[in-house]
Amino acid sequence: MPLGNLRKNQIKWVQRFALLGLAGLGAFVIGVEPDLIGMNLTPHVGFVQMSTWLAGLAAMLIGGYAAVRIIRNGRPTSLRAEIGVRLIATGYVFSLVASLADYMGIGTQHFPNLSFGRIQVIGLAFGIVVSVVGLILYWPHPRSPETEE
Repeated sequence: MPLGNLRKNQIKWVQRFALLGLAGLGAFVIGVEPDLIGMNLTPHVGFVQMSTWLAGLAAMLIGGYAAVRIIRNGRPTSLRAEIGVRLIATGYVFSLVASLADYMGIGTQHFPNLSFGRIQVIGLAFGIVVSVVGLILYWPHPRSPETEE
């Protein structure tokens, strides 16, 4: 585990960013299912609801990225890590576009009869999966011991 060689203040920052990620998860869950707190005011998915889950997703990804950046602890950035960072951002943009497709005019529904369709759900889920794969790629691999012969 790479946390062993971090200073105490770095560990505190990792904890803070992990807390940001958890708060983002809470906002994401409330945005997806507002009935949990009794805030489902309309039968359709609205702009505020989408904004809530997109803000929660952003907070999760920013918290995860920042925590892993501290855990990397100055290690040189590999190609795998660079691809991971780009996948995190690409997944979020894909989720954003899939969620707001009807509002941007590229979806199949037109205002005022907007609904969150099956294709948009698939796009949101795909974007989240791409972002998680990016975080996994950005995570540092343990250093392999060099063998001397």
